[in-house]
Amino acid sequence: MSSSQSNDPAEKRTGIRDVTGVILLGGKSTRYGKNKAFVEVCGIPLIERVVSAMRSVFEHVMLVTNDPREYAYLELPMVEDLIKGLGPIGGVYTGLKTVPGKAGFFVACDMPFLNTSLIRHMVASKAGYDVVVPKIDWMIEPLHALYTKKCIPAIKKLIDTGQLQIIKFLSEVNTLYVDEAQIRAFDPHLKCFLNINKPKDLPMT
Repeated sequence: MSSSQSNDPAEKRTGIRDVTGVILLGGKSTRYGKNKAFVEVCGIPLIERVVSAMRSVFEHVMLVTNDPREYAYLELPMVEDLIKGLGPIGGVYTGLKTVPGKAGFFVACDMPFLNTSLIRHMVASKAGYDVVVPKIDWMIEPLHALYTKKCIPAIKKLIDTGQLQIIKFLSEVNTLYVDEAQIRAFDPHLKCFLNINKPKDLPMT
């Protein structure tokens, strides 16, 4: 059983409906040397591992990609960046502008060990908050986070001023930081935050 799965009976229930799972595929994979979304981990392409995990949590899952033809076989809704060339903040902005509901849970396409129980916990903690994001010591994981549409004005303000770091707007909205103790209760080794940027990042097993 991969780390994206769980024996928790809660995993068998109906997918979450009021939050859309959003997978960002905007990167050019320049550090990897080819489209890392199709690099296999344990025999399964990264994008398919991420899609499987997100589909097991959310009733609605969508992709943000500027190359929709590459991912058409996944049979998921897709949207291209509304403002191209911005990196992750552009993907989050696009996702929030296009999700059908009030919030989206955003992940990158290169995270092979997403922990569905942790994601459910984060979504369940969203009441009264605009953002729910992991924080370990000083490190924030903005591409494993829940954002509501209330964040759109603050994100657009950053874009308009040329500031493209997502974390810069968190102090302007009501943000819940999920601390290390909570995270390790679901994922003791923090494998869920592993992302694949270079071939050397691939796990051995």
